[in-house]
Amino acid sequence: MTVKLYADTPSRRARQIVADVWFFCWCLLWVWLAVKLNNLIEPLGTPGAKLEDAGDSLAGNMTSAGDWVDGLPLVGDGVRAPFDRMSEAGQAIADAGASQREIVTQLALFLPLTLAFLAITMMFVLWFPLRLRFIVRATAAKRFLLADGDIDLFALRALSRQPLNLLAAIDPDPAGAWRRRDPTAVHALARLELRSEGLRIPGLSDT
Repeated sequence: MTVKLYADTPSRRARQIVADVWFFCWCLLWVWLAVKLNNLIEPLGTPGAKLEDAGDSLAGNMTSAGDWVDGLPLVGDGVRAPFDRMSEAGQAIADAGASQREIVTQLALFLPLTLAFLAITMMFVLWFPLRLRFIVRATAAKRFLLADGDIDLFALRALSRQPLNLLAAIDPDPAGAWRRRDPTAVHALARLELRSEGLRIPGLSDT
């Protein structure tokens, strides 16, 4: 027995298909928005990357200059100290740029993913329980119908579940008609119950 994904009745089946397509499009929309937001945030890390490069270049140049000065004859060790301090300052600038770039990179990744996850989850919570409820109930009902073709149970369920005005439209005494096993009333009651679940009696139209 295959799983019953969609209703037999055209109107309900159409609503289910529209809901499924809407959920799919909603997911695609937020994936697209997440990508766009990522592309907008990522360039904000460019100044940090440039600052990191500039700091690394300054630190490297000052270190090289200090090494050169240190290698000159008759030059005291104190001459190298300013170059070392400038090298350390350049490294601090590079570290600050790297930190900024890393923050922007993480923001560009996690902010779009978080927004997309929240939006998709919100819609999933609204859509999935209704679809799952129908699938479980419709599959069980269809399995029962195909197993023995007995519609009496659905007629009985209609007597306990369906509005009184709909029952009265079938027969002035629907319970009595069911007890008498009136085939017309039993079929009408079963059809009413199954239609509320989006199903039909196998081999019969919904009219």
